[in-house]
Order: sequence, then C-alpha cells, then structure tokens
Amino acid sequence: MEFDSNKPIYIQIADNICEKILSGEMTPGSRIPSVREWGAKIGVNPNTVARSYEILTNKSVIYNQRGIGFFVSDNAISAIQESELDKFIKEEIPAFINRAKLLGIDLKEYI
Repeated sequence: MEFDSNKPIYIQIADNICEKILSGEMTPGSRIPSVREWGAKIGVNPNTVARSYEILTNKSVIYNQRGIGFFVSDNAISAIQESELDKFIKEEIPAFINRAKLLGIDLKEYI
C-alpha cells in the first residue's frame, strides 16, 4: 500500500479497507487481519491500524469479537455507501462546482 503524504495514514488504511469491502474482496461476516497482522503487512505501527479499526468500528463497518478478532459487519456495504454519499455531497460536489467556476466552466453546458 502506498501512502499519500497529504492524508493521515490511519484514514488511508480505513479507506482502503472500505474499498476492499465495496469491491467484494472482503465480504460481510469475513474475518479481517488482526491489528498486528495488518500493520506488518503494510509496514505501519499497529497503533495506527488500531486507530483505523476504531474508526471503522464506530461507523459499524467492522466489529470485534473479543478474543477472536475483527469481522466485516453484515451492514458494512450500506454503512460505507451512506458515509461516502454524505462525504460526496458535502465535500466533493461543492469542491467540483467551485473548481468549475474558477475555470470558467458553465456546468449547464455539460448537464
């Protein structure tokens, strides 16, 4: 995994896991690597991975079965889609519209 220096690593890890879930690489109910396993695999401190897992747990994307590990929740896909849609509407669309205005693009022409 290559990291973008403009975005915190723990967020990039969480985003990567979400992408794997949406693409079907990780499926609801499946076990995901432990914090230590994931950290070793991508070359980051396990505490960074733990922070990512905490974010994903709070969003109900994954859950922890004490003593067994972390698993993809049954409603992970809908939780990710809801979160991403909210981010898209609140952040990406306004940024796109602003950029288009700065470049003098008439969006009505393209719609």
